[in-house]
Parts: sequence; C-alpha cells; structure tokens
Amino acid sequence: MAKYYKVLDRNGRSCHSGNAEWSLPTQNDDGTWTPGEWMPEIEGELKPCRNGYHVVTLEQLPDWLGERIFEVEPGDEIVHADNKSVTRTCRLTRECTGWNERTARLFACDCAERVLPLYEARYDDDRPRKAIETARRYAEGKADVEELAAARAAAWEAALNASRDASRAAAWAAAWAAVWAAEEAVWAAARAAAEDAAWAAAWAASLNASRAAALNASRYAARNAAEAAAGDAAWDAAWDAERNWQVERLRKILEVANNGDIS
Repeated sequence: MAKYYKVLDRNGRSCHSGNAEWSLPTQNDDGTWTPGEWMPEIEGELKPCRNGYHVVTLEQLPDWLGERIFEVEPGDEIVHADNKSVTRTCRLTRECTGWNERTARLFACDCAERVLPLYEARYDDDRPRKAIETARRYAEGKADVEELAAARAAAWEAALNASRDASRAAAWAAAWAAVWAAEEAVWAAARAAAEDAAWAAAWAASLNASRAAALNASRYAARNAAEAAAGDAAWDAAWDAERNWQVERLRKILEVANNGDIS
C-alpha cells in the first residue's frame, strides 16, 4: 500500500492550496503517535486542484516541500493526478520530525552540490560552491544571516554570467540551485534547489545525447530526428535519476527521529 504525505505550514494549516486547519497527531511518551481526527468528508465529485484533500506520495513530495510534513492515512475514495492525489477524507497519523529547518537546508545543499560540476566545468568561478558551503555552515549555526545573504548575492551574480542559451543552460540551472541553497527562506530553498538540480542534470544529459546523435546520423533529416529523440530520452532519464536520488534522500530524512541528524 502506498504511503501518503501532507505538507502544512507551521500552524498546521494547508499551505499549497486552501487554508484548512488540520487535526494534528500527538506524540506519546513512548515515542508512538496518536493520530489526529478524521477530516470532515468532502461533498461532491473529487477533482484534483478543485475539490478534495490533497495528499502526495514520497515520489511526488519534492514538488510540495514546506515547513511541516506528516504521514497521512487517506480514506477509501481517492483520485490520482500526475503529481498529487485527492481523497474525500483523511487523517494525519504522525509528523516527520526529522524534517526541520536544518535538514531542509542541508537537503537543498545536497541537491545543489550534486550538479555543481556542471557549472564549474564551464566557469572558473567558486562563488556557487562557496554559497553552498556557507549555507551548510548556516544550517549548523556556524554562519550568520549576513554571511548567508552575501554568499547568495555572489552566487546570484555567478548565475547571471551563465546565459540561457542551450549550450549553457545546465550550468545556469546548476548555479541557480546554489543560489537557492543559500536562500534565507529555507522551505522555498529546499523545493527550488531540488527542481533546479533536476533541470540542470536533464539539460546536460539532453544536450550530450543530442550531440552524439547528430554525429552518428548520416543524413540531415535523420540527424534532426535522431537528435530530438535522443535528447528527449536522455532528458527524461536524467530528470528521473536526479529525482530518484532526491526522493531517497528525503526518505532518509523523514525516517530519522526527532533530532533530524542525517549524514
């Protein structure tokens, strides 16, 4: 059976759509959890983005990261969409206490660092790397907000140096992942760094595959078709691979107990 999650704001209210106030689970002295109350049943036809309680799987979670993450038990009736599902009722069963400001920041840094070589292969510029290093120190309480802001501004300038043309798109996205890792608003940072890292990996793979296909095709028309097909396939594979890594990293964070101590 699939496991589902719900992302809420710090006050236990919906944060991506609507403003429902949720019945929160409570942790017992022995570490177990008492689930929250079942949410009132939704009337009418369940429709993603329009009617129902939205929940996500772990694989969909990178698109919806926020301040608090809970495991959720959906009701019997559920409708699935591309990156979320809606259910008529559900209840929160436990909070993923390993997810906090520190681990969210470190997750953003991990995502950005994985694609950083795509930037450094094109530019002799260590500002994105320093931004990630500063963000890690900030997460551990070893850098202040002024240092973080300065590192982010420097990484921002570095990202602007990478143009948006196809040959440099991967480097540009990689630099932006570093910018986000040093963003003060950590919840947005985690979500955006993960997305930009996946974009960078996909762009790089797509471009490399397209070049290889163009070299191997014997006719111009065939070259164009082969280039497009190879680029699309490589994009999808690289995006999926990067997202899969992010999902496994999130899984490790969410399974950690209260202190959120990840390695």
